[in-house]
Amino acid sequence: MIKLKDMISRSLFVESKKLRIFDFDDTLVKTTSFIYITNNGKKRKLTPGQYAVYNEKDGDEFDFSDFNKVQDPQEIKKITKIFRRVVQSSGGSGVHILTARAAHKPIRQYLKDIGINMSKIYVTALASNNPKDKADWIEDKIDNEGYDDVYFADDSSKNVEVTKKMLRGKDVKWRVQLIR
Repeated sequence: MIKLKDMISRSLFVESKKLRIFDFDDTLVKTTSFIYITNNGKKRKLTPGQYAVYNEKDGDEFDFSDFNKVQDPQEIKKITKIFRRVVQSSGGSGVHILTARAAHKPIRQYLKDIGINMSKIYVTALASNNPKDKADWIEDKIDNEGYDDVYFADDSSKNVEVTKKMLRGKDVKWRVQLIR
């Protein structure tokens, strides 16, 4: 039987398990990639920011082919600076890129190209713009991998709000940042 004073003294010396999550498009980098939507023969294009808040309509057909590479990247230096600092301080442990894109390799290559050590950084491509998918992914990390200190940065207000709602129900330290 574990005594209360043993549990308290042990908890004082246990470090928190940190999860640091960054969105990619319009959070770390701006690109000239578009999502093309065809419906009833009409074709239109959306930026990643527009797609993040887009409500799918019946008959929509999506073309994400622009996202098979990182097209004309323009680093968002303010956030990338924070990302670099987080990677450096953690050694990359617990650092993730969580993107609506379907392909992770172009993101890994881009970050490598700008000098970020990718050895311990995970890139998860959800292939979905549903905000619940990002919140569910984060919740899974908390519930199944024991993370108790969460930071999430994203440019989508929908992603931010759904994630905040989920985190309010968790016994974890958290900060969610909307990137503008």
